[in-house]
Amino acid sequence: MGKVFDGIDDALAAWIRTQPVWFVATAPLAADGRVNVSPRGLDSLSILGPHRIAWVDFTGSGVETIAHLRENGRISVMFCSFDKRPRVVRLHGTGRVVPPGEPEYDDVVARHAPHPSTRAVVVVEVTRVSDSCGYGVPVMDFVGERDLLRLGAEKRGPDGLADYRAKHNAHSIDGLPGLPT
Repeated sequence: MGKVFDGIDDALAAWIRTQPVWFVATAPLAADGRVNVSPRGLDSLSILGPHRIAWVDFTGSGVETIAHLRENGRISVMFCSFDKRPRVVRLHGTGRVVPPGEPEYDDVVARHAPHPSTRAVVVVEVTRVSDSCGYGVPVMDFVGERDLLRLGAEKRGPDGLADYRAKHNAHSIDGLPGLPT
């Protein structure tokens, strides 16, 4: 049986920071809308307090997380250990998108190495923290980060990224508004 926590304490925060990959799940309100699960990583996650996390959101092939948060704010973030000690931790809450130019955006972005693909910051107010055994999660070795996102962004340049976002990030796959154009 899993445990429900009052929030993210120092020990849990330390464990979360060691996880090289984590997953974000969101969904639209429409019954026929598509649930989205996105893997995240790189130097992007900030633990802002026992009930608040944020991450630097990078330009990607889609904009589902942003679109779903703009529509309804529901979000779940999952961390799972792939090393010898099995563990799964879920953070449930309400998320929102913070665009460039806002103080909160600047604060979170400043906590991480600069990345040319940065498009927004996502802030989550955590309302439930729980863990479970993770016994079914395989043991795997972390080899390293991929640099393809950075290389692709550098190749496109600022204007190319703006064009890409306008073409691929303006709407979700369900037609919800994504990034403002």
